Amino acid sequence: MNALHTRGEAGVLVTVAAARGHTPREAGAKMLVTADRTWDSVGGGNLEATAVDRARALLATGATTPDLLTLRLTDRAANDHGRQCCGGEVTLLLEPMQAARAHVAVFGVGHVGLELARILSRLPLHLHLVDSRAAQLTPERLSVLSDAAATLHVHHSPIPEMTLHDLPAGTHLLVMTHDHAEDAALIDAALRRSDLGHVGLIGSSAKWTRFQTQLRDLGHPPAALARVTTPIGLPDLIRGPQRKHPAVIALAVAAQLLPLIQAAPVLPTLPAAPERTP
Repeated sequence: MNALHTRGEAGVLVTVAAARGHTPREAGAKMLVTADRTWDSVGGGNLEATAVDRARALLATGATTPDLLTLRLTDRAANDHGRQCCGGEVTLLLEPMQAARAHVAVFGVGHVGLELARILSRLPLHLHLVDSRAAQLTPERLSVLSDAAATLHVHHSPIPEMTLHDLPAGTHLLVMTHDHAEDAALIDAALRRSDLGHVGLIGSSAKWTRFQTQLRDLGHPPAALARVTTPIGLPDLIRGPQRKHPAVIALAVAAQLLPLIQAAPVLPTLPAAPERTP
């Protein structure tokens, strides 16, 4: 279970909640089921195969509530995987563990990036902090994240788009580096992957107008450019005299991203831009 949690992989814990009469395992026996593997046993045969089928059905539907399954072990009981004639009855408790955590990557850990990391680190997700400047990622500077609920991944990357290539499918990106050239290279690299989640770019509409010209010249079609959200942040939160304060911007960006983090991951179906040619 700990390994699944670390990998961000969902599973179902199956427990023999009650055993009456002759049964292959006693109450309290457990097994763990994922989409393609199982660990331990609740009794083998039709009992266990039926439990695995039910567990994987729960995983497929994204179920979050426990389920009870009662099976009779007689030659007259319905079965799909062979007969078990022990003579008893078993009730199984199936508990989904939706351990899959969203991945969010913040490129640029400046004033806004660090404030955003402080907010996102309170959530159960994988938080990637990427910066080309080692000074932005020192333990002293990141000490404000010491009590994070998120799993932190700190990447000092002189060429940040190389780190982007290694992020898992479905990762949500927030691009806010100190260098507009870095921002442009990251957006170009992001649009060459069709399997990423939200792609957000900090900056003004004028910045995005310049970027669109560059990106079109690099072969990105309008459908790819439409994947980029910019400016980022809920507009209603970025108002008033404090609208440019890093914490206010970070709060607005986190609020915009939250529904995407909480939703079941759905990978984009838009095609990626063609690979660069030498």
